Amino acid sequence: MSSKPIGIFDSGVGGTSIWKELKALLPSENTIYLADSKNAPYGNKSKKAILDLSIKNTDFLIEKGCKIIVVACNTATTNAIKDLREKYDVPFIGIEPAIKPAALKTQTKAIGILATKGTLTSELFHKTTDLYSNGIRVVEQEGEGIVPLIESGKIHSDEMHALLQLYIKPMIEANIDYLVLGCTHYPYLIPQLLNILPSNVNIIDSGEAVAKQTKTVLGQHNLLNSNAQKPKHLFYSNLETEILASLIGKDKDIHYLDF
Repeated sequence: MSSKPIGIFDSGVGGTSIWKELKALLPSENTIYLADSKNAPYGNKSKKAILDLSIKNTDFLIEKGCKIIVVACNTATTNAIKDLREKYDVPFIGIEPAIKPAALKTQTKAIGILATKGTLTSELFHKTTDLYSNGIRVVEQEGEGIVPLIESGKIHSDEMHALLQLYIKPMIEANIDYLVLGCTHYPYLIPQLLNILPSNVNIIDSGEAVAKQTKTVLGQHNLLNSNAQKPKHLFYSNLETEILASLIGKDKDIHYLDF
């Protein structure tokens, strides 16, 4: 069982930012990554639609023999992970915007959160925000249009730069010193964001914390891979695979999936 793969799914290619953190921390583990790019973004869908897609993705990964499922999508985590944990016997690792560390560390008492509509309007997000934001100004910004640009390979386009300038401006005006990235697609924008933000603003994403939590849970369930063989990493996408390859490397084992 321990040599079975870690299953990872996202509403597209963004969750590869999580996959990279997992691979770095758990170099012996086999992985299977599912990019549901055909249905991206999840952020503007209904809660039921997000749950249905999450179940479909989970069924695929379990059929492939995955021992644990990483929901590498903030929107799917905040809207569906409770139901997934009730429905399946395998452990699930979810992703939430890192509000807690930002709220605890801020010196200016103002933090920014860039996330999808599905995350910002979820019950889980509001519970977390209410818990840690007492006395702190939280500037929420829906990143409308960002995911489709990343999914179409336009990370460095003029359109992307204009969107980021628009979305970050109110945060700078509010004197934030921490920017929380609430979507796994967004870490690919960090170089651009650093050029826009004042030098005192720190950017936080959840990737490293998710990898650490995955390692902890695998250990608790005696599922850490003890096999010395070279690990295998399989990638599936239900849209063209070129964008996925551009982010993880063209040498990776990527398959088109009619899904």
